[in-house]
Amino acid sequence: MTSSAPPRRQAALIYNPIKVDERHLRARVRELSQEAGWEHPAFYPTTLADAGQGATALALNRGVAVVLVAGGDGTVRAVSEAIANTGVPLAILPSGTGNLLARNLGLPMGSPDDMIRAALGDFRVAIDIGWARLTRVSGEHEEHAYVVLAGMGLDADMIANTRPDLKRSVGWIAYVDGAARSLVTAEPFRAVFQVDDGRLHTTKVYSILFANCGLLPAGIALIPDASITDATLDLAVIQPTGMLGWLGVWRKIWWDNSVLRRSRAGRRVLERRGKDASVHYFRGSAAEAAATKPTPIELDGDEFGVAVRITCRVDPSALLLALPAGHPVSAL
Repeated sequence: MTSSAPPRRQAALIYNPIKVDERHLRARVRELSQEAGWEHPAFYPTTLADAGQGATALALNRGVAVVLVAGGDGTVRAVSEAIANTGVPLAILPSGTGNLLARNLGLPMGSPDDMIRAALGDFRVAIDIGWARLTRVSGEHEEHAYVVLAGMGLDADMIANTRPDLKRSVGWIAYVDGAARSLVTAEPFRAVFQVDDGRLHTTKVYSILFANCGLLPAGIALIPDASITDATLDLAVIQPTGMLGWLGVWRKIWWDNSVLRRSRAGRRVLERRGKDASVHYFRGSAAEAAATKPTPIELDGDEFGVAVRITCRVDPSALLLALPAGHPVSAL
């Protein structure tokens, strides 16, 4: 009785050539694939015309066993959109500026070798993604996936006002400059929103954020209770009043969420203080917000134009991730 050799598998690397060292990265994927007994990998660079969805479709049609993605948050979002609900695992190689999903997952941020080996390994974990249906001024609709955050209002303005040259030179800190530029002319807008077809809320806001996970760069916890595996969306409604209100937003997001909540004593302080009127949180499996005028939209840090309505829903366990063996997942 003879035993047949195990089938050889193939990985595909989809990468943004502007964000990575193309020559080195391709070489490492090729070398580690060979070491693991896999076939020669397939390589798909993104282009101006294709942020990653088309390349992912080509890789899936090829029958690859795993897809690796290397690029900024926009590339990760585009590839995740195309690979969602296919059952083909995705390995994220942190690259570019924000790496927001990688940071929320606690992935190794240095050498790509750890994540390449994870792609060629066997440890897989499913996470949720979000879908945002946008209604344009014309009445036309379009739907896009997001893996971290969808936003309507000032956060999208902030991204639009971030200088690309500064972003390339100093990374995510450039968003501070964008925020300063946006706050000078920022005005609240009237919005109506609801969560899980519940009570309608109407109020003036600066931003409505629909989060799949809640951690920002520098360890800032925008929504500390957000989980990427709980089949739930977390909403943050930003509505400060005057300069003291903006100080309240900063205190809530940075000091309260990112510092005090990490200790038992700090949590006791928060329990005694009560709620902050500048930031309100809601939770549900779906949420919708409509504005009385065209309002900027962002998905995972990319501009998506203006819309008059955004409808978001969670897609539970839609994205199968390749993670390093033994990677802690209980806190996700």
